Amino acid sequence: MTPPAAAPHTPVLLRPLLQAVAPVSGLWLDGTFGAGGYARGLLGAGADCVIGVDRDPSVFAMAAEWAGVYGDRLRLVEGTFSDLDTLAGAPLDGVVLDLGVSSMQLDQAERGFSFLRDGPLDMRMGGDGPTAADLLNSADEATIADILYHYGEERASRRIARTIVESRKTQPFVSTLQLVRIVERCLPRPKPGQSHPATRSFQAVRIWVNDEFGQLIAGLEAAERALKPGGRLAVVTFHSLEDRVVKRFLQARSGAEAQGSRYAPARAVVTPAFTRVSKAIAPDAAELDENPRSRSAKLRVAERTEAPAGRADRTTLGLPAPVLKGDR
Repeated sequence: MTPPAAAPHTPVLLRPLLQAVAPVSGLWLDGTFGAGGYARGLLGAGADCVIGVDRDPSVFAMAAEWAGVYGDRLRLVEGTFSDLDTLAGAPLDGVVLDLGVSSMQLDQAERGFSFLRDGPLDMRMGGDGPTAADLLNSADEATIADILYHYGEERASRRIARTIVESRKTQPFVSTLQLVRIVERCLPRPKPGQSHPATRSFQAVRIWVNDEFGQLIAGLEAAERALKPGGRLAVVTFHSLEDRVVKRFLQARSGAEAQGSRYAPARAVVTPAFTRVSKAIAPDAAELDENPRSRSAKLRVAERTEAPAGRADRTTLGLPAPVLKGDR
């Protein structure tokens, strides 16, 4: 069989991921299919079948030119990875999650994810629910400030939120460049080598629009329910907030959660649902040269035990405050 052409975007940490989950066999689910790089890697490494799940229907149209090469070894399903156990329809040998926005989405100005390209202020990974413009034009100042601070770690969140609310009184938000200009007005000009001033705000609004932390916790718990004993869970994160949540989830569900002070109430003993395979894996020098997008990425891998699936205590996972109190 002639191998399909290379994926248009390089999947981050694919080599160490395949090494960490080897030997690859059986039924796997790629919960963030995107350009299909992880799915192809898993199929090439020996997976019998990969279920590719994505909430963005456009990715399946882009995969049409090469997906047929794999026949029934590749199944594409529209949906969110928070429902991956239901979408799989069978126990899984492995689950891969690559979190955050894809470089394909950033490259499409009409999706509204990029502060470098003018386009409609949308930011939805799928086609449902309110857009970024809808939320910024309707939410109160305190809510916007909380989102910018907790999801983007933006220290000027109150100033930016106040300016957003004042600005929308005369001109509702419709485009990405409108939001960029507001943020630039509120922050000093970046020094050479610093990130764009709108980086943190765009991250925060994107997470808000797509309920990314709610999806993340639901997806991790769905993976716990779906994986067979001995099945592997591999999660690639791109910023410290989501990596903290994944780390603490795996600590809690592997029975390695810190017990805290001797004066604090004792926590219930957890029968480990996972065994952590390794510490966080970062890109090596070769990957950083090949793919600069990987510089902030971390990979965490765990193996499912025979213990019954459970539910993580949200208050111990380091979730941003809006998730715990409900941000919608």
